[in-house]
Amino acid sequence: MTETLGFYEKPAVIDEHEHSDLDDSDEPSLLRFMCAEMTRGYFLEHNEAKYTERRERVYTCMRIPRELERLMIFGVCLCLDAFLYVFTLLPLRTLLAFLRVLTIPCCGLGGSRFLQPAQVCDLLKGLIMVLCYSMMHYVDYAMMYHLIRGQSVIKLYIIYNMLEVADRLFSSFGQDILDALYWTATEPKSQKRAHIGVIPHFFMAVFYVFLHAILIMVQASTLNVAFNSHNKSLLTIMMSNNFVEIKGSVFKKFEKNNLFQMSNSDIKERFTNYVLLLIVCLRNMEQFSWNSDHLWVLLPDVFMVIMSEIAVDIVKHAFITKFNDITADVYSDYKASLAFELVSSRQQNAYTDYSDSVARRMGFIPLPLAVLLIRVVMSSVKIQGALSSVCLLLFYLGLITLKVLNSIVILGKSCRYVKEANMEGKLFERPTAQTSKQTPKKANPAKSPPPSAEPEVQQPSTSITKQPTPRVKPFPPAPPLVTVVASDPPPDSPPKPEESSSETPQSTELKHRTTNKDLLEIDRFTICGNRIG
Repeated sequence: MTETLGFYEKPAVIDEHEHSDLDDSDEPSLLRFMCAEMTRGYFLEHNEAKYTERRERVYTCMRIPRELERLMIFGVCLCLDAFLYVFTLLPLRTLLAFLRVLTIPCCGLGGSRFLQPAQVCDLLKGLIMVLCYSMMHYVDYAMMYHLIRGQSVIKLYIIYNMLEVADRLFSSFGQDILDALYWTATEPKSQKRAHIGVIPHFFMAVFYVFLHAILIMVQASTLNVAFNSHNKSLLTIMMSNNFVEIKGSVFKKFEKNNLFQMSNSDIKERFTNYVLLLIVCLRNMEQFSWNSDHLWVLLPDVFMVIMSEIAVDIVKHAFITKFNDITADVYSDYKASLAFELVSSRQQNAYTDYSDSVARRMGFIPLPLAVLLIRVVMSSVKIQGALSSVCLLLFYLGLITLKVLNSIVILGKSCRYVKEANMEGKLFERPTAQTSKQTPKKANPAKSPPPSAEPEVQQPSTSITKQPTPRVKPFPPAPPLVTVVASDPPPDSPPKPEESSSETPQSTELKHRTTNKDLLEIDRFTICGNRIG
């Protein structure tokens, strides 16, 4: 019988008795339809790949909260390390650089440059902090608070959204202003001048830090008004603004690099919110004469704001990874990338400070936030008498202890993440590659010396506890190490298996062995962090 559209064609020659029986059995009825629907079956294994993919998506969404929070905690610790650096080590480094300036007339230059680039940058950061803190004294926090409190709820909601956008714009452009100042102040003078001068750049940086600090102060005042409102309507509207962020980001196309940028922005936003909540608590406790009972009134609202931020981030990242087919393992790659930058900045031949690298990657600039926090603390806490001074000294020593412990922990974690991602070779090749890019003319194969018999990586290891040696000349000639790495061997020389290019497995294994040894040299100073972590 031939099946067409679910019915069977009957043969041409058939009995009348059989014909009548078939007509009775094939007659459609409600009972037959119900029986067919109740006994109908299907097999999911016919589309195994589809259902396996759906199950993996569910498992990915279940893994997102854990992987995302691990990345967030590591990123917040990086921001905390850069933020504590401004309060603990930066004043000491600025004091040492200032003493160096004072002792130059007595000791002389001694054939070296006036100040090292790091000392110049420390002096500039210290001067910016002092000038901006002096200027912030002329800004009345109480007047700003009452001016904002007199506005309507809808107007405050619009103001808060505008402040968030302005903060992101200031952060994106502010680090460029600071980097331009540092490079203009430390640029070798032998080159042709192609800038407007150090003093204009310095005033631009001071003006930027002052404006950004005022912007964060207005943002903190708006949040303080929301906390002190009677019906909490403004706080509810500001929290609902986080859920609007889901609508603006979930239904867009995201690649892994875009998701990495958004994750860094979320880390910076979360840490900034923590500092803003701290400022709000300090201002409220000052108004209530440091009554501990009022702190328990504030804590539920603080906890609600933090939990709403965490919930929004989890939902946002879960659906972004679902719609763009991104696995949860990508957050481990993001942690390895941040750890790579941290460990790179701890080497002897590092070309930037780790606080600046965090600022460039996450958009977190600690100077304006530190100026505002110092202004709020100094206005909220009155230091009078010898006992207060002793308490202040103990508090400073406690900050230094917290900074050291946090640095040890995150450095130990970073070394572990770099090892797990197999990035040791890239870690120790990066400064050499930067040097070779700066001196491309010296990497001529015809003029480069023949490769030596010893491997090129048998140089003294770059320990994180060593400081870079001062340079007598602005641009010394490139050492033979750079030319060997940046150029190929001469065509007439026979290739050696120990010194071949990185494409051969022998040199790759040798490089991994030596870089592992160098990485262990870094780990030697972070064994406490590995035990704590």
